[in-house]
Amino acid sequence: MTARRISSLVALLVATGFASPVSAQHGMDHSMHRMGPEIVIPKGALYTKADVEFMQMMIAHHAQAIVMAKLAESNSTNAQLLKLSRKIDQSQMPEIQIMQDWLRRYNQFAPDTASWHDVRMEGMLTDQELAEMNKARGVQFDRLFLVGMIKHHAGAIKMVDELFKSPGAGQEVDANVFANDVVAAQTAEIGIMKRLLAQLPKL
Repeated sequence: MTARRISSLVALLVATGFASPVSAQHGMDHSMHRMGPEIVIPKGALYTKADVEFMQMMIAHHAQAIVMAKLAESNSTNAQLLKLSRKIDQSQMPEIQIMQDWLRRYNQFAPDTASWHDVRMEGMLTDQELAEMNKARGVQFDRLFLVGMIKHHAGAIKMVDELFKSPGAGQEVDANVFANDVVAAQTAEIGIMKRLLAQLPKL
């Protein structure tokens, strides 16, 4: 990847608020670092530590999906793929706001949209995979995007599954509804992406 292409990707991420200039340039993986202050759950709370961690991590997960969706605008000419990428962009940003509001309501740390660059979790793309996607055009981009976003969505669904497996988690009403909505929406989108992938011409 040329320095010019790296600079253009960094500029895109910084301009859209999904990375800081420093974190985007260094591309460091801080997956073992906590996202914020130590999580403290008040006695008698209707939510658990797992609920808080799920919301915090899903913000970062969604934020990377939006970065991927924005790349489609300049790298793809596939009308159906662009329709899907715009839906992802337009739906997941409000969902990030929902998660941030939920965390703030319970006085928990709410990460911003740059947090995707500091953590890695189920389904998230590596810096190298994002760089390859940024460099690709046309059908090559479409294939990388669809394969990457299918993996990304599957990771989100697995995060929900792990949430519900955690004792007492996923019982607070808003967290429960949100988690189930994530599964429903992203399962449907995986089906769409698999059909689009099957329709792509062979390279």
